Amino acid sequence: MNELVRQHTALSDTDLEWLHLLVSEWQLLSDLSFADLVLWVPTLDGTRYVSVAQMRPNTGPTSYQDDMVGHLVPRGRRPMLDSALDEGRIVREGDPEWREEVPVRVESIPVRREGRVLGVIARNTNLLTVRTPSRLELTYLQSASDLAQMIAAGTFPFPGQQVDMDASPRAGDGLIRLDADGVVQYASPNALSAYHRLGLAADLVGHHLGQATAELAPARGPVDEALVKLASGWAPREFEVEGNDGVIQLRAIPLKPKGTHIGSLVLLRDVTELRRRERELITKDATIREIHHRVKNNLQTVAALLRLQSRRMDSEQGRDALNEAVRRVGSIAIVHETLSQNLDERVEFDEIADRVLAMVAEISPGKVTTRRTGRFGILDAEVATPLSMVLTEILQNALEHAFEQAEHGVVEVGAVRGGSRTEPRLLVTVQDNGRGLPEGFDPHRAGNLGLQIVRTLVEGELGGKFDMVPAPGRGTQVVLDVPVRPEKQH
Repeated sequence: MNELVRQHTALSDTDLEWLHLLVSEWQLLSDLSFADLVLWVPTLDGTRYVSVAQMRPNTGPTSYQDDMVGHLVPRGRRPMLDSALDEGRIVREGDPEWREEVPVRVESIPVRREGRVLGVIARNTNLLTVRTPSRLELTYLQSASDLAQMIAAGTFPFPGQQVDMDASPRAGDGLIRLDADGVVQYASPNALSAYHRLGLAADLVGHHLGQATAELAPARGPVDEALVKLASGWAPREFEVEGNDGVIQLRAIPLKPKGTHIGSLVLLRDVTELRRRERELITKDATIREIHHRVKNNLQTVAALLRLQSRRMDSEQGRDALNEAVRRVGSIAIVHETLSQNLDERVEFDEIADRVLAMVAEISPGKVTTRRTGRFGILDAEVATPLSMVLTEILQNALEHAFEQAEHGVVEVGAVRGGSRTEPRLLVTVQDNGRGLPEGFDPHRAGNLGLQIVRTLVEGELGGKFDMVPAPGRGTQVVLDVPVRPEKQH
């Protein structure tokens, strides 16, 4: 719609925002009318109309099999559009049109904003299945007529009341029509069922909806008074009511077709099961986070015990081995700490990498500078945990073996997201400017424990590739190539 309006019309950005607000609401008008809606806007030179949006009803057959958006028609071909635009009134005159052997009643509703008519809604009703209307259908049609008059007067949609079409109740979910005093004139079967779920034993018709709703809700006092007002439909609001182990979502729409409040529409939906599942998910998420938190605490306790044990050892080799184990356990604890703060099982790994760098740098404080370039991004927990251990082992190996006793060195970790859209990958490099690899060194056969852990985790758990090669100039470069999930799924 943005592109069509800016390409063909003279409407301003604020006018366009009004049309967006209208389109976010007009599924309701389409459903209540049992009709297709097409929004036509006059072109910049005033000689044609361009259709910028279309809506089909959920409550009846469509009048248009084809997509009408983007069509251009000259002024004069559809006189009802001209009349509605020029006179600023709803036009219903004329005989039904025949489209592919289907009779269609056409009406034109001017779209007004701040006294100006921006365009015209063509309301097209398929008459092939028309029959004697029921009470529900009559209520729908009367409500649709009221909304159409409000659109023509510029009082609907309501400014600042952007509606989430996916989350808000629709006409078919449940509809209640109130008079100007908030008394129920009509309640659809679905609406009655929803109120029965709350504990209503009688019919709603003839009762004040606000008072009836407040009596079903457990709250009392100021909240009770506010609920009475909300459910009376005096203001456009969405709210929920909970009672008797049931939850219903309500949306009130005041009706002022000629500037005078004549009543309200209340759309409602039984969301009891939806809220129950949401609470279960929240409880599950909280439980998972608590588990990660406890695992982190237990790992830190293990690390503290290993650190205490290392201090009591006389063998320097034994102390070094225990300190290595402390760092391995610590790298896993960092991942679980991060997971304990998230709502899902994915983590921002850059923070973890930085903390691993800081932890391993404590091996030789002041002797080696560590830094990170590039971005790891968001990773799944099953990737983050082994990758943090791999990073710990590689960094630990570099800091312990790459530099001479009095030599100051630099270790740099680089990360690049690459691969294709269907097979995204993460390329990680760890490069030092130390003494380099020994003559004849084969990283795939070396028997040291750290490299065995790296090979097992990279090739076994991560399904990636691992290699150690001489760095350009001086030093050693470790290269990891690991498959990952796309970040956009976060």
